Amino acid sequence: VKELVDNLLCAFQKHFASASFPVLQPAIAVGSAFEGWSPCGDHAVYRLLVPLKPPHGYRFQMNLCKTEQKLGYKQVRNFHICVEHECTCRKEQLCENELCFLHCTEEELRQNQGPRLLSSLCTGSYLDVHKGAFWLQRLVKACWPTLPQLANWHLEMLPSRHSCRFQVTSDNEEPWNIELLLGVQQGNSDIFLSSMDTTSAASASTPSTMWVESCAVAEMKFFMHVARLVPHGSCHLKCLCIASLMFSDTGLSEYTIKTVVMHLLTIMPLSCWCSGDLLLRLHDIMRYLHYCMEEKHLNHFFFGNETLPDDIILPLGFQKAQLLNLFQHLVQDPAAYAKA
Repeated sequence: VKELVDNLLCAFQKHFASASFPVLQPAIAVGSAFEGWSPCGDHAVYRLLVPLKPPHGYRFQMNLCKTEQKLGYKQVRNFHICVEHECTCRKEQLCENELCFLHCTEEELRQNQGPRLLSSLCTGSYLDVHKGAFWLQRLVKACWPTLPQLANWHLEMLPSRHSCRFQVTSDNEEPWNIELLLGVQQGNSDIFLSSMDTTSAASASTPSTMWVESCAVAEMKFFMHVARLVPHGSCHLKCLCIASLMFSDTGLSEYTIKTVVMHLLTIMPLSCWCSGDLLLRLHDIMRYLHYCMEEKHLNHFFFGNETLPDDIILPLGFQKAQLLNLFQHLVQDPAAYAKA
């Protein structure tokens, strides 16, 4: 799956790249299917985050929204991404045919007009999730026929306003369900603003210029780190999959169970996750979750966590932040607590 997506992105850079549109970076595999614990089995969705870099002459300014959303049992922070012109006058001295959008005249802009980032992928001056997703969908459809190695594969685009979703099938392979999410990196960290869909938890009036803060890349790196250290045949991923299925009808989200398991992987010695310890570790997961429910407190795994591996890079705001309670809504809503 990763190779297929990489080929599509390479084809885009070769045939359809434009100096006026964001630069697509190599896709990053994220989510349960790539982490190895998807409870969906053969129906798993392979998610990849496609980072965007601003094109020449632009910059992305991230503005934190004052309100938070609740996505299942997960508090998420929302951002607007303001697209601003950037002064490139000094750079343009080396490229005589290039314009500095910030300081050129309106007449020069008109003479060089074409599809531009602000007019095509933005609402006002803010990067638009829906327009970005539609743009990526068009790119995938346009690039597919240019790849001869995909001649025996059938592409079916699936509806989505927040991502590029499609299914690929061939005569000899099981179908692959793939979702490409757009993302903007926060500095050089492993935290991104993502185009992921939060409409199940938000009102219909949620603006399309709202981007959700995502720790998916950091989570993937954490599981890769654990995989290097656990005993051969470790049961931690099987425990996570089983626990997710056990609680699937209770209202507890997969993210809640995932957070519990990530905490236990840092609290307990990794030698305790041998294949023969599966039932014991499932019992530990249920005990830890029960304790958190009684206390109405489950810490976000990355906010203020000082036990993370060194190769996971967090923004300064995460490192210095107070602990974030994912069960805060249970404190504020007795009915939700009773249901949980």
